[in-house]
Amino acid sequence: MAHSTTNISIRMDSDLKAQADALFNELGMNISTAFNIFVRQSLREGGIPFDITLNQPNKETIAAMLEAERIAKDPSVKGYTNLDELFADLEK
Repeated sequence: MAHSTTNISIRMDSDLKAQADALFNELGMNISTAFNIFVRQSLREGGIPFDITLNQPNKETIAAMLEAERIAKDPSVKGYTNLDELFADLEK
């Protein structure tokens, strides 16, 4: 059975399109093929085939980041410029 095709138009930032064209070309396809893969996978999964999140760190991660900043600014905390120095201190 022959399948008919239809054209669609998508508005996209020109820089984003150029980057996508380059990536998909490296993968051996064009943006149309990549979009068709995305749509087919969406239909298989019954939704977007990847998580869409705000990527906001949780409270524990925020606390760890703040502690890391505090340690980095603390002149009493020893810093290391190479791994050999770090491992030497760890073996003590």
